[in-house]
Amino acid sequence: MGLTKDENPFLGYRAIRFCLDRKEDVYKPQLRALLRASAYGNIKIMVPMVTCIEELREAKALIEEIKKELDEKNIPYKKNIEVGIMVETAAASLMADVFAKEAAFFSIGTNDLTQYTMSVDRGNDKVSYLYSTFNPAVLRSIKRIITCGREAGIMVGMCGEAASDPLMIPLLLAFGLNEFSMSASAILYSRKLITSYSIGELQAVADKAMSFATAAEVEAYMREFAARA
Repeated sequence: MGLTKDENPFLGYRAIRFCLDRKEDVYKPQLRALLRASAYGNIKIMVPMVTCIEELREAKALIEEIKKELDEKNIPYKKNIEVGIMVETAAASLMADVFAKEAAFFSIGTNDLTQYTMSVDRGNDKVSYLYSTFNPAVLRSIKRIITCGREAGIMVGMCGEAASDPLMIPLLLAFGLNEFSMSASAILYSRKLITSYSIGELQAVADKAMSFATAAEVEAYMREFAARA
């Protein structure tokens, strides 16, 4: 694809940055295919690795441009297709209230959100001890994203390992997460957990968990709660 090597690929030329730079040969064909497929099933479009509102606006403008092209050719598609974002950068988390006004939904990418929030390459053994979704900074970020989405009336989902972690599920429920994405093997157990809690109980647990200053304290407390539940 003619790509040059990035010294730091996690912070480089990838995802929406690449797509918006390669509109004609890469991004537009993908978006056109999604729109055409939307006539036959329930499809949404999600913009990955967003860091600023201009990226979402440019992607949405491109989608509208393709819609006009399809209309001119009488090709069917879902007129009101939802366009949301993957919230996986610290910038998107901090600007979640702004994004919530223009995105149809949020999907929290916990793996990358944790990595970018903690400035940790999770594949680097020397610093991997810092990589934890239970870190208070990560939890505050997740809570903020969910709160901003709920206040704007949009769906907030989560993908990544945290969505099926039995120690995280109580916190995510208390924060108000709408949708949990996980592997098929985790669904039954996760559903059992979700239906066994009361909101009042979980809110108290979440408030206590958010009062701790370290990831170890939060995780230890959640293990105690899970053992009692």
